[in-house]
Amino acid sequence: MLYWLGVAGFALTILISVSLHEAGHMITAKRFGMKVTRYFVGFGPTVFSWRRGETEYGFKAIPLGGFCKIVGMTPQDDDVAPEDQPRAMWRFPVWKRTIVMSAGSITHFLLALAAAWVVAFTIGLPNTSYPVTTDAQLAQKPYIEISDCAWINIPADGHSCTPGEAGSVPGPAYAAGLRNGDLITKVGGTAVGTYGQLTDAIRAQKAGQVTFEFVRDGVTKTIPVTLVAAQRKPVTDDNGPVSTVAVAGLGWDRESVPGTIKYNPASAVGGTLNYGWYIVENTFRSLGHIPGKVPALWHSLTGSERDPNTPISVVGASRLGGEAIEHGVPQLFLSIFITLNIFIGIFNLLPLLPLDGGHIAIAWFERVRSWLYGRLGKPDPGRVDYYKLMPITYAVILIGGAFTLLTVTADIVNPIQIFSR
Repeated sequence: MLYWLGVAGFALTILISVSLHEAGHMITAKRFGMKVTRYFVGFGPTVFSWRRGETEYGFKAIPLGGFCKIVGMTPQDDDVAPEDQPRAMWRFPVWKRTIVMSAGSITHFLLALAAAWVVAFTIGLPNTSYPVTTDAQLAQKPYIEISDCAWINIPADGHSCTPGEAGSVPGPAYAAGLRNGDLITKVGGTAVGTYGQLTDAIRAQKAGQVTFEFVRDGVTKTIPVTLVAAQRKPVTDDNGPVSTVAVAGLGWDRESVPGTIKYNPASAVGGTLNYGWYIVENTFRSLGHIPGKVPALWHSLTGSERDPNTPISVVGASRLGGEAIEHGVPQLFLSIFITLNIFIGIFNLLPLLPLDGGHIAIAWFERVRSWLYGRLGKPDPGRVDYYKLMPITYAVILIGGAFTLLTVTADIVNPIQIFSR
């Protein structure tokens, strides 16, 4: 029951987000004097509606989004009444049209920031400096960096220790004589060739003295390192859950950094902005990787294991939201909500029709082109003919629709699951 309540709750939050997106367009358009004739939540047959002033508001039967109708978005719109021509959107200055078209994405960003700010001082935000390994990093040779101290018990705020600080000990590797740039080749009797093998070999050891073999300046040496047992959040080894791991003070240690940071309402502002920018950077990286993920999505429909790094649809996000509520992890529910809003906001600003960013790009193209023609003493070439761009628009719609269908199908047939059910 909790799972389905979580799914429904997450789907509702996304519907509200999209509705507010359209409200952002409507409110800014009205403020600038443009005419908005309709604002609806949902698509399909109208369930009920009402009119206030010159705008009809209402709800439609299929709750999968919403829309608002601004008169004369393009010069080619043929449904503009003669008396409304002066208020047609395309006649307004480019900066006003830019604000109106970007207002939807700005709404998503504001929703994400507001949610993140509340989470920051209630539950705590994910630590953006929390070490994350990738396959490429694990495959690197184990050249090391040395920490000159290590915590025995991690403090509540998770700050980095300084030598001599209460609760810390000198970094075992540093105390033994290892230095930055040493290449570790063996831990005890275990040969290591990658950074991932190095960390695994260290964590497999018990606290106490262990011989490290390393190469420095082309010379192979051995040195005894006294590993310490540091208290960590529970991890799992071959014997089951344990609460300590062997620490050498080499490079970084994933468990030595807090996964979340809790702020007060004032400091949460900076934490929220930092977290928001972190998501923005990763969103752009994810957008660049989407084409390469399509084959994995397709294979997930034919029985292959679903790659957890493949894109998800709103259906998949709602399922993850349901899992989060079912397992009592509201911070995950909110994290997905924040991330999805930032992603939608950025995606809508891509300079492609029919996205909002496509309309903004055309408006500024017209403005720059008119300025250049004026400087060259040539007549203004006028507005872009949207009809000539229809083949590109249809291609974007076709590709986007096919990709959406693929992700939705994968999220139904072979969904990503964070928790075992």
